[in-house]
Amino acid sequence: MADLKKGKLKGSRMTVENVSRRHFLRGQFLTSLQSEKVKIQGFQGIRPPWSVDEQRFIQDCDRCGDCIAVCETQILIKGEGGFPEVQFRHGECTFCHKCVDVCQQPVFRPLSELAWTHKVAINKQCLTSKAVECRSCEDSCEMRAIYFKRQLGGISQPLLALENCNGCGACLRSCPVSAITLSLGQQHQVEK
Repeated sequence: MADLKKGKLKGSRMTVENVSRRHFLRGQFLTSLQSEKVKIQGFQGIRPPWSVDEQRFIQDCDRCGDCIAVCETQILIKGEGGFPEVQFRHGECTFCHKCVDVCQQPVFRPLSELAWTHKVAINKQCLTSKAVECRSCEDSCEMRAIYFKRQLGGISQPLLALENCNGCGACLRSCPVSAITLSLGQQHQVEK
């Protein structure tokens, strides 16, 4: 408390004088609790489909929760600071655009644009790299962004057709070892 009266918040780069109400309520003065990656790169989650850039989203979203309530697959959750985030644990995005339709704030781009630029990546935890036959990601991918190359006398290996990936997240939920990730606008390959 003494640090607060002196005008400094312990473990923070912000002073009491420059902490806005919005920053305070979002807990943004608690930078010591953030990971180094988040400190450097900012928010690491996924916003709803067709969302505007992160800065505009945070500025204009009023955190009403309407988009979360109408999400038919229940992948939208109340995340950090009360802002909606996508959590593929519960399902995949069907791109129904109900979240866009219900929102009264200017936080979504036109539906004619791509919903996301997220692309899939498969890491070394994939069961096929441990000589275990598994194709759950291929079975769940309607876009055929993940497919397997047969190998004579061996385990088929996953391949990616990133141009087909729409970022729906179906493969994330189906992977038994959480070896699949989505990254914003980056082109990835399968790690060997």
